[in-house]
Amino acid sequence: MAYALQQLVNGITLGMIYGLIAVGYTMVYGIIGMINFAHGDVFMVGAFIGIIVLTALAGVTSVPLGILVALILAAALCGLYGFSIERVAYRPLRGSFRLAPLISAIGMSILLENYVQTSQGALERAIPAAIPGGIVLMRQNGFIVQLSWMQMAIVVVTLVTLAIFTYIVTKTPLGRAMRAVEQDAKMAALLGIDTNRTISYTFIIGSALAAVAGVMFLLYYGVIDFYIGFNAGIKAFTAAVLGGIGSLPGAVLGGLLIGLIEAFWSGYATVAYKDVAVYSILAIVLMFMPTGLLGRNEIEKV
Repeated sequence: MAYALQQLVNGITLGMIYGLIAVGYTMVYGIIGMINFAHGDVFMVGAFIGIIVLTALAGVTSVPLGILVALILAAALCGLYGFSIERVAYRPLRGSFRLAPLISAIGMSILLENYVQTSQGALERAIPAAIPGGIVLMRQNGFIVQLSWMQMAIVVVTLVTLAIFTYIVTKTPLGRAMRAVEQDAKMAALLGIDTNRTISYTFIIGSALAAVAGVMFLLYYGVIDFYIGFNAGIKAFTAAVLGGIGSLPGAVLGGLLIGLIEAFWSGYATVAYKDVAVYSILAIVLMFMPTGLLGRNEIEKV
């Protein structure tokens, strides 16, 4: 019981990180119907911005303030990366055949990976635990179930970030424009909505969410390298598909499910095959629910 509870805590924490990245995937897909395969590398860039800021501020300011500064700078700079990706890799090819933007996005992904590898080195970079300690939830037969302060911070930051994002999408003019472009971009343009600007803002917000997830990943694991974006990006994309690509609640749900599957499989089976378990369950779900858990069937416009 105690071990299962600990794995539940670990799975929810990891799932929150995956959910934040998956929201960016599903936002872009909902707006332009394409997958941004450079999104995982934006997450990686956010993690590296976080480690640069935290290292520079070590001993200069308090840890919570340093983390806040790292989150803000990572979100702002990765928002610019997202804007650049949309302008360079997607906008010029928006009217082209659907495979062209996909190839362009993969090219941007390779560019970001090599850019970080060249500028930061290929070796792993690590930081000490930023917020050590936690609270003990249970003791059973010598096994201690602990909820660390870092895990609580990740959950709180993720929920606050998602709440702000939800408010933007549902209560602001930008959110209404995003939903209008998602439903019918041509009609939205005829009604006076600047579709190009709306799509750019979508990339900016999605990239900022990925950056927050990157900083949280750095603080949770303490070790990063230039290749973490590929693995995390594939997992987050899987989460978006599992939850229902195009559904924002589905992206978060899918992220939580992926995190829980990984945690429990690693705890009760073997770590080496946790990815096999994730993708097997994805395949099984899609066999019976092709649009994912919360996805909706596409209505073809004629």
